[in-house]
Amino acid sequence: MANDGSDTTPWLTPQERRAWLSIAALIVKLPNALDAQLQSDSGIGFFDYMVLAVLSEEPRRTLQLSDIAAATSASLSRLSHTVTRLERQGLVRRERIPGPGRRTNAVLTDEGYAKVVAAAPAHVRRVRDLVIDALTPTQLRTLGTVGARVIERIDPGRSCSDD
Repeated sequence: MANDGSDTTPWLTPQERRAWLSIAALIVKLPNALDAQLQSDSGIGFFDYMVLAVLSEEPRRTLQLSDIAAATSASLSRLSHTVTRLERQGLVRRERIPGPGRRTNAVLTDEGYAKVVAAAPAHVRRVRDLVIDALTPTQLRTLGTVGARVIERIDPGRSCSDD
């Protein structure tokens, strides 16, 4: 494509391009690798695991769907389809929240809790193998900082910290 001088696009430098292509590959390949491990070992997908894990960490294993969507960075539509599938498997159930509006909780069943507890060790080993153990402590802190900073640009006001 010929450039007549009117193009003001801030094209990536070679260093920026290398960094971007690296993160783009990570964005695509890491979830696929985690999904493959979970499917193979536990018969559930990565996103299913995330939903079950979020619920398992709640004191009553119950959380409003909109809060699960926020915690898993998912749309309500995607979450609703996932919860429907998990309901059919007996891993969660929905409970209507009394009062105005159409608010619904997802409740982790005992079977769902057993599923996520059984899946967690192999999943954590895979996360450790692919990410945690591949980085020095300094690199890991930097990765956390970079991830939080990019998420803040994508979703202003969303916190990625445990605070």
